[in-house]
Amino acid sequence: MPSTRALLVALTLMPYFAAGQPTPAPAAGPIFAVGYVETLPTQADAGKAALARYRTALEKQPGCAGVDLFAQAGRPGHFAVVEAWRDQAAFDSRDTAAKRQLMEALGPIRVSDYDERPYKSLTLAPAKTTTPDARNAFVVSHVDVAPNTAAPMLLQQLAEASRQEPGNLSFDVLQHTMRGNHFTVVERWRNQDALDAHVGTPHARAYRD
Repeated sequence: MPSTRALLVALTLMPYFAAGQPTPAPAAGPIFAVGYVETLPTQADAGKAALARYRTALEKQPGCAGVDLFAQAGRPGHFAVVEAWRDQAAFDSRDTAAKRQLMEALGPIRVSDYDERPYKSLTLAPAKTTTPDARNAFVVSHVDVAPNTAAPMLLQQLAEASRQEPGNLSFDVLQHTMRGNHFTVVERWRNQDALDAHVGTPHARAYRD
């Protein structure tokens, strides 16, 4: 499976199309922005604080449905940001001041650029619980496949089967708004044991194959 898979913890426990392929129609529902950034390990706390301020600023804006912040477990300074917006219009009208202030704060301490990608939903389902729990395990995977019309179906099947596992709290799949062979998968598990059990299930093994 050509993907990047990273185990993450919540920062705040609150909750290319190839040439020749048609360009997908604009998304009609919610829009998501998934961003990645890396700071110096010694500046991880400063990066966390800057991202927390960014989250607060975004959630005050009209049309923002929420912002989730994650830090990669065992790798200080590696962060992921998942923004949810009501629709394309809300996404396009985001106040740029919040992003500018974030970039200014990250500038002296980052070791990578802020990589942000726009997504629409492929398959979403309500979380089984929104109660914060420090034991929860999160996984964010970037899936990039060769042009393959079966990929969305395979990801939907994986999500539907995974949601039936007793240890799963949510399993969402997002699809790039312009490059339909790029996906982001955001998983939340009750604890590490639940995640470990998922990896060995028949549907997870079949998906990786």
